[in-house]
Amino acid sequence: MTSEQALAIVHSAASSGRGAVSVVAADEHGEVVASLRLDGAALDTMLNARRKAYTAARSDATTTRALAAKGEDAASFDPFFTFFLGGVAAFEGGARVGAVGVSGLPGEVDEELAIAAIRAAGLEPPPSL
Repeated sequence: MTSEQALAIVHSAASSGRGAVSVVAADEHGEVVASLRLDGAALDTMLNARRKAYTAARSDATTTRALAAKGEDAASFDPFFTFFLGGVAAFEGGARVGAVGVSGLPGEVDEELAIAAIRAAGLEPPPSL
């Protein structure tokens, strides 16, 4: 994920008007490329968004929703992984190039914002979405 794409992701989530959230755009290794905590978003939403992006970038699942649905023991995973909705992998030309994590609203809304932000940056969400 390029810095331009990451900034487009952050801008998309920030300008959605859906509410006070934190958003993190991460590279394919789960490392932060760009992030923002909107005014009014709780402090812990930034860490949650980072963990969501990290999980979607590094796990064999392409969303935190898919990882949670596997129902496997969380202890067998990286301790930074999370099962909260709102982490979505980003693809370009069929290759995973990073992920987005959004936190601060109900999980389903966080996930919708992440998907919209991925598309706004000219990337694709997982084919299942």
